[in-house]
Amino acid sequence: DPCRNFHCKRGKVCHPDQQGKPRCICQDPAACPATKDYEHVCGTDNKTYEGTCQLFGTKCQLEGTKMGRQLHLDYMGSCKYIPHCTDYEVDQFPLRMRDWLKNILMQYYERDLDTSGFLTEKQRSKVKKIYQNDKRLGAGDHAVELLLHDFEKNYHMYVYPVHWQFHQLDQHPADRLLTHSELAPLRASLVPMEHCITRFFQECDGDRDKLVDLKEWCHCFGIKE
Repeated sequence: DPCRNFHCKRGKVCHPDQQGKPRCICQDPAACPATKDYEHVCGTDNKTYEGTCQLFGTKCQLEGTKMGRQLHLDYMGSCKYIPHCTDYEVDQFPLRMRDWLKNILMQYYERDLDTSGFLTEKQRSKVKKIYQNDKRLGAGDHAVELLLHDFEKNYHMYVYPVHWQFHQLDQHPADRLLTHSELAPLRASLVPMEHCITRFFQECDGDRDKLVDLKEWCHCFGIKE
């Protein structure tokens, strides 16, 4: 099979040409495998696609057109009304986001107690201190005032989760800069729950160069230099 181990980018599939050589052609959206409702995605054209296969297949077929250039994955889940993010809400957003990142790391730490593999040894030692100190807040949603008070009182506990998330996203390539495509996986999964995340990331890019460096990222989260 000439297509075996032959890689095509998203939205394309391998198909042998007349000489039997592998080449990439656009995925037919109609031929994408069936998906469940929770696998639906919303495109930037505000249209619900049955899955990423259908979305990127459609984008490929529109290649070279303005519509094709503008079509991207907007967020996970079916399209829905996303309310406008107010100035007040975007100011409060880092409080919830910091707390959320801290909780994710602690969940990884708890899972590692049974089966290792989520965190490296170095990461575990850093999260262990956060984990041991965190029981004071208790589970559940917390008021903004409580999160702000805790951030000011226990500032050191929030620094590492913010750094950790930056380096988790900084992968393609790992150059201490976050591009739109590196931010996309986090943004796409959070938009339905956190409608301010798009504006938050836009405002993180202080110099408007379409890249978010570590300094800009930390500044957004209220981490001092």
